[in-house]
This record gives sequence, C-alpha cells and structure tokens, in this order.
Amino acid sequence: MSLRMGLGPVAACAAFLALAPLSFAQPKIATISLQKAVFDTADIKKASAEMEARYKPRADALRQTQEQMAQVSQRLEQGTGQLTPQAESELRAQGTRLQKEAQRVQEDLQADVQADRQEILSKATLRMTEVVKKLAEDKGIDLVVEEQSLVYFKPVLDITADATAAYDKAHPVAAAPVGK
Repeated sequence: MSLRMGLGPVAACAAFLALAPLSFAQPKIATISLQKAVFDTADIKKASAEMEARYKPRADALRQTQEQMAQVSQRLEQGTGQLTPQAESELRAQGTRLQKEAQRVQEDLQADVQADRQEILSKATLRMTEVVKKLAEDKGIDLVVEEQSLVYFKPVLDITADATAAYDKAHPVAAAPVGK
C-alpha cells in the first residue's frame, strides 16, 4: 500500500474532526478528480497537440531508422550463404550502427518528452489548485477531497467538470496563428 493511499483516509478524517466544532452548521463537501480536471482543460489539449507536432519529426526519424534496421536484418537473413564475408560484415556493422543510433534517438526523445510533459503538468496542476480554491470559496464549499482517496461518494458532490470549466475561463487558450 502506498503512503498516499494510507494518508488519504487519515487526512479526510482529520478534516472532518477539524470541522466538528461547526456541528451547528452542516459542512459543505465536494469531491474532485484533479487529474481528470487537469487533463480535460483546453490548455492541456493544446499543449498535447503542440508537443505531438514538435516531436513528430524526431519520432518519424526514429521509425525510419527502425525500418532501415529491419531491412538490414532481412538482407542478412536472405543473404545467408550468398553474401561474401566482407559484405556480411559490412551489413552487420551497418545494423549495429543503426541500432545504436535508434537507441540514442529514442532515449533522447523520451527524455525530452518527459521533461516537457512534467513542466506542463506541474504548471497546469498548480493553476488548477488555485482555480479549485476559488471555486470552493465561490460555492461556499468547506472541504474538497480527491476522489481517488474515497471509497464512496455521491456523484452530485463531484466538481471536476466545474473546475475544468473554471480553469478554461481563468486561463483561456490563445488561438493558434493561421498558417502554422
């Protein structure tokens, strides 16, 4: 069991105990799937499309290198017994070179995508947290709990869609320039 899963119910209980002195007033509680709220924003959808476009040439180059590796491998298999030792050696060297190149390109691509993704998600999650705080204040909500730490909740308590809409309103996405 992860530490996060173990602390979720404890945090929820602590929050309820903190609200106990307000027994004369019913606390207003809401739930949210923060991850869904963030991923459903126009900001993240735009960033995803931009990342896909930015990294597509490198992904295409990787795919092309992998296809070249497959062709070299096929030529080696088909040429068994027919290739001169020198030709076979050259094909094996070419295959090794292509394999190293593909591995390097793939590792670099994965690292760059992961770094960009982490930066974008961190920024969006921070913004979403601020939006949820304001949404809770505007709606008079006393406690917002992450859905993943709950066993059961009524769907009417879910403010995920409201949070996404409020985020999109607070952080509108600029239209992409024409011709790009």
